[in-house]
Amino acid sequence: MTTRFSEVREVLENYKSAIYEKDVERFLSSYASDIHIYDSWENWESIGISKWREMVNEWFKGLSEEGVSLQVDFNDLVVEESSNMAFVRCAVKFAAQNKSGEIIRQMTNRFTFCLKKVNESWAIIHEHSSLPINIETGKGIFNLK
Repeated sequence: MTTRFSEVREVLENYKSAIYEKDVERFLSSYASDIHIYDSWENWESIGISKWREMVNEWFKGLSEEGVSLQVDFNDLVVEESSNMAFVRCAVKFAAQNKSGEIIRQMTNRFTFCLKKVNESWAIIHEHSSLPINIETGKGIFNLK
């Protein structure tokens, strides 16, 4: 599947809808093959689309087994864009919904995306998600926003 994104916001909309639908290939279509990710979960980093695919497959499989869908909302969105590079920063809220649409849990992470235009289409080349840490407990704070 080849997806073309002429606008940065199209990449973000694809990100949201692909997560909600748990569509691995559509989700990965937002990313460059040499993606470099700093994620909040377990691994220090993920380099390359095949490594990212492994993580996303497990993530979506877990959501399916649990019977939930994730509603994704971008808040405090800032997009800075030139002709070939773009920078996005935002707070991303992930809300898990059961089959009846009830939100059973949610969390908010801080995200930074760097995108590059390749062959007239935007692709995420770097992603960084983070959480502030409670200095006394050493645990991430998931819902400051």
